[in-house]
Amino acid sequence: MSTRKQLKSLAEARRGVLVPGAFNALSAKVIEDLGFEAIYITGAGVTNMWFGLPDQGFMGLAEIADHTARIRDAVALPLIVDADTGFGNALNVRHTVRTLERAGADCIQFEDQVAPKRCGHFSGKEVISTEEAVSKIKAAADARQDADLLIMARTDAAAVHGFEAAVERAQKFSEAGADILFVEAVTTADEIRALPQRLRKPQLMNMVIGGRTPIFSAEELGGLGYGIVLYANAALQGAVAGMSKALTVLRDTKRLDEDPALVTPFAERQRLVGKPEWDALERRYT
Repeated sequence: MSTRKQLKSLAEARRGVLVPGAFNALSAKVIEDLGFEAIYITGAGVTNMWFGLPDQGFMGLAEIADHTARIRDAVALPLIVDADTGFGNALNVRHTVRTLERAGADCIQFEDQVAPKRCGHFSGKEVISTEEAVSKIKAAADARQDADLLIMARTDAAAVHGFEAAVERAQKFSEAGADILFVEAVTTADEIRALPQRLRKPQLMNMVIGGRTPIFSAEELGGLGYGIVLYANAALQGAVAGMSKALTVLRDTKRLDEDPALVTPFAERQRLVGKPEWDALERRYT
């Protein structure tokens, strides 16, 4: 079964499959190694880790396409790719779909914010008109060359126009061809419980650590009928914490031994990046 068909099956099962975010190929390999079933290529993570900048629209199509291609080469799991606002109007969205489909995306996510977008859990968001947002989702659905490529439509309207407006937009996105719906930054448990009752298409719920949405377990969300439970930046926040911890010890003690409580052992790092397999290939060709 192709990775696109796998992802569609996971979403439609509505069992709350946990999907962590990756910000580069190595983080994707860690996610795969730990047994997760799919990966989300996070725009916020790429922006934070690649540029050292906040999630405020600094990432472009070239950067996310490059990361998608590298991660596609590194892992065999389905990939959901964060394409922000599509990097322009409906015609730009069409180009974005073609580009990311070639790069190896299995699902491409578009949102309805005014560009430059910002993290869904930041203040000061604005959204484009419903008509323009719908036209972009139509363009995305029409642009795919493989019918199994999934389109995810995200709306940030809840923070701007309220929960009911966000539900109405999500329904229109569904009618425009979106396969998965994503209502971002809901702020109450009642809203989380209501969404699967209000929208028919499979949905993603975003669990932002430290964000505005109440945290539910994946089991709870699966029980409510969510297809995907996203932790877009758990790996990023864990990596930053780990780097800070190890480097603090190095700064303070002026040395750093191979302590598994502080660093991944050398041999484990080589295993994760497949050095034994590359050694075998080297022996084969020499």
